[in-house]
Amino acid sequence: MKVKLPKPKIFACEESEELAKKIAKAYGQDLGKSKKIIFSDGEFQVSFEESLRGRRVFIICSTVPPTDNLMELLLMIDAAKRASARHITAVIPYFGWARQDRKDKPRVPIAAKLVANILQAAGATRIMTMDLHADQIQGFFEKPVDHLYASTIFLPYIENLNLDDITIASPDMGGSKRAYAYSKFLKSEVVICYKQRKKANVISHMELIGDVKGRNVIIIDDMVDTAGTLTKAANLMMEKGALSVRAVATHAILSGNAIERINNSELKELIVTDTILKKHASSKIKIVSCATLFADVMKKVQNNTSISNQFLM
Repeated sequence: MKVKLPKPKIFACEESEELAKKIAKAYGQDLGKSKKIIFSDGEFQVSFEESLRGRRVFIICSTVPPTDNLMELLLMIDAAKRASARHITAVIPYFGWARQDRKDKPRVPIAAKLVANILQAAGATRIMTMDLHADQIQGFFEKPVDHLYASTIFLPYIENLNLDDITIASPDMGGSKRAYAYSKFLKSEVVICYKQRKKANVISHMELIGDVKGRNVIIIDDMVDTAGTLTKAANLMMEKGALSVRAVATHAILSGNAIERINNSELKELIVTDTILKKHASSKIKIVSCATLFADVMKKVQNNTSISNQFLM
């Protein structure tokens, strides 16, 4: 006799509430009730306003800086554990601190590993995230990790553009694997940008490996922060004879003068997801929602069924 599982509960941190509402709607149920009380000194307390006993709990929170977002997620995980939740899945559409995934010079932390340790210590029994900055971050966890790829929603968008002579581009050497995966699906050519940095977020030199003349180029990246690399690459490709340059980036951090750079660049379009809540003051930015993808995978996790058919690459 098959035992019917109790319905899961879906909750959200403040930063990701808008996305969480979309995910809950796609899942087919309402967002759970929770409360956040902020004290006069900035400290805050979270609480669940309904019973979690024996339930699977999904807590949706992108851990974009400031650290309050990560702290809120940790407090919600701890509260769920102490409320006797059966399973606690931290749904982290954007996994912050992921760029610090190794020691690239002496006496620096591996922040991504530290965050993984803290999430597990708080009580998370499963992690669900999308387009990690480096795939190996999954190995920082001793709990199951569902690593989703935005290619599932980006590739249909690219196909609907009906572009001829497509070339996929990686903005740096580290993203070449991702670019080749897209090119394999689209049966297109690949070019790679080689860049050198003076310091973080500052590029001193960039060269293009490959030919883009007469091609419609699509740059593939996991995130766009200051947009320095992206816009420099787009401008370089147009100088090299590209017909058009578009970019696809999962996480729209868009800090500093990013919007201004995008507006003043040769980029025709920047396609991003809604993993990070931002108001995009640019007509060039198009948003495709990842809510249905997360909802589908959450259902499969709840029902203990395979999620492998969710991956196009």
